[in-house]
Amino acid sequence: MSENRYYQPEIETMPLEEMEKLQSEKLVKQVRHVYDNVPFYRARMDEKGVSPDDIHGIEDLHKLPFITKSDLRDQYPDGLCAVPMSECVRIHSTSGTTGRRVVAYYTQHDVDLWEDCCARAITAVGGTKEDVCQVAYGYGLFTGGAGLHGGSHKVGSLTLPMSSGNTERQIQFMMDLGSTILCCTPSYAAYLGEALKEMGYKPEDNKLKAGIFGAEPWTEEMRRDIEKSLGIKAYDIYGLTEISGPGVSFECSEQKGMHVNEDHFIPEIIDPDTEEPLPLGEKGELVFTCIDKEAFPMMRYRTRDICVLSREKCSCGRTLIRMKKPMGRSDDMLIIRGVNVFPSQIETVLLQEGYSPNYKIEVDRVNNNDTLDVYVELTEDQFSDTVKTVTAAERQLAGAIKTMLGINPAVHLVPPKTIARSEGKAVRVVDKRKLHD
Repeated sequence: MSENRYYQPEIETMPLEEMEKLQSEKLVKQVRHVYDNVPFYRARMDEKGVSPDDIHGIEDLHKLPFITKSDLRDQYPDGLCAVPMSECVRIHSTSGTTGRRVVAYYTQHDVDLWEDCCARAITAVGGTKEDVCQVAYGYGLFTGGAGLHGGSHKVGSLTLPMSSGNTERQIQFMMDLGSTILCCTPSYAAYLGEALKEMGYKPEDNKLKAGIFGAEPWTEEMRRDIEKSLGIKAYDIYGLTEISGPGVSFECSEQKGMHVNEDHFIPEIIDPDTEEPLPLGEKGELVFTCIDKEAFPMMRYRTRDICVLSREKCSCGRTLIRMKKPMGRSDDMLIIRGVNVFPSQIETVLLQEGYSPNYKIEVDRVNNNDTLDVYVELTEDQFSDTVKTVTAAERQLAGAIKTMLGINPAVHLVPPKTIARSEGKAVRVVDKRKLHD
């Protein structure tokens, strides 16, 4: 990469001692800010017997209470806002389907910091002002579109604010305007690759060099699939509306975990059951503390994402801590017949066995027994096989999934185009057992 490999080199390559000093200074100020301005936080801290005077630096972070998504819903719409509404310039909201939505507030300062985080991610994939950045994440209340849009502007790239959907138009602009960086969900990237092929394009026909994909879980197998179909290098990005949006962490050229923008967000790993902090390298639940957000500063927010943090030296030169790709979530992990199942495990098997990433998992309960049905879409080539061959293939795939999970699934290989495509977040799992509770 060129000298443009960092967007803010003084932060991205900061020595650990300096970073910890910066984090401590910001944390002390932030705790005072939320205690003085958010009655909910003040009550929580008082309940735990901790005051701002007890927080002298990051070594005291563990003294603070946790915040959960249900707290955010309970405080809807603005119970956690830490500044007067007149100082806020924007909201975003989660796409949650249950309960009240979570509404996140932003001052102009918050928007600027968030866009810097996304600019770091775009620069890390080689983005410069010479690039054409096609933003095909949804715009609106969802944070994806706005975050990468703002980051692209900060880098100086020509920004195509496409939003999600309208695939024909996406491809027209991609080809006519020579898009070089694509930002969208991985499932939509896979769909675009499929659509380009159907239109007769080869991967070398587009000018794309990199993709920044996030907002849903995806596997290494799916990454390779997308890279092949689009002729690009595919990078991961991570974020949550509650923390700011995409850009909380991002992949560099080494692609061995995502660098956390820890000058803004302090990550911790805790045991989800005991809530005790775990040492570096241990697997547990990811927790974030926002140390310089003004309007909506989450303190020790439990993400429910299961992952590992690492301070191993990175060849890209960044000193920012890295988080491994989340291995699932502590709250939407499926427990089927007493076995912990992450949908990503099933996706890994499908792609390893040569099937498409278009699939659906259905879990149900019949006569008090859990059932697991996996519907997998065949490609045109695979579909030409006989019924006998398909039945044998279903049995073989069921065996491979059983080897991975330890439980028997019912596998259904279905004709091409019969599983609904997603232009936003892919809905992969239908758990019908909840209807019977």
